[in-house]
Amino acid sequence: MSGAVRGSDGRLRCAWAVASSDYELYHDLEWGRPVVGEAALFERLSLEAFQSGLSWITILRKRESFRTAFAGFDPAAVAQFGDDDVARLMADAGIVRNRAKIVATVANARALLALPDGVTLAGILAAHRKVDGLAPATMDAVPAITPESTALARELRARGFRFVGPTTAYAMMQATGFVNDHVADCWVRTDGLQDPGQCRP
Repeated sequence: MSGAVRGSDGRLRCAWAVASSDYELYHDLEWGRPVVGEAALFERLSLEAFQSGLSWITILRKRESFRTAFAGFDPAAVAQFGDDDVARLMADAGIVRNRAKIVATVANARALLALPDGVTLAGILAAHRKVDGLAPATMDAVPAITPESTALARELRARGFRFVGPTTAYAMMQATGFVNDHVADCWVRTDGLQDPGQCRP
């Protein structure tokens, strides 16, 4: 796969971002940018888990339905979901109706709330981020799994999180700015993230 490709406005973007207008907006405004707050990180973790085995565009286009179905991804609310809620979600055509992923989302809300004082999902992610700062030249140079994501997945599972393997863990790190995998010539890397506070290394 090539590196940067010109999008609808002539700007160079990561090659995957030009496949649709939805991808282009997500790439420009969200992917690789910091996500602040435990609830927001819980949402991203949940959506990445639902994406497993599917195209991200499927999840992206259902995101508002997911937010409605899962109480805005408020961990305290989702942690209270019971069998009736699982049945409700399994009947909701607006989301991905996968029982294992739905049950895992509820379990993950409970695991998040059970983290000890002083331990946060953001802190766990930060402890496993890749910090070499090298920009990939092409998308072929972007890994699906890294030693850091393998260690992150292991820690999350040890803390009671489910449906988070090394690939999902790495996708989460990319999506939330703990890894910057915009290719070297992508406008987001060269112009859009000039403020070092906008994207973690």
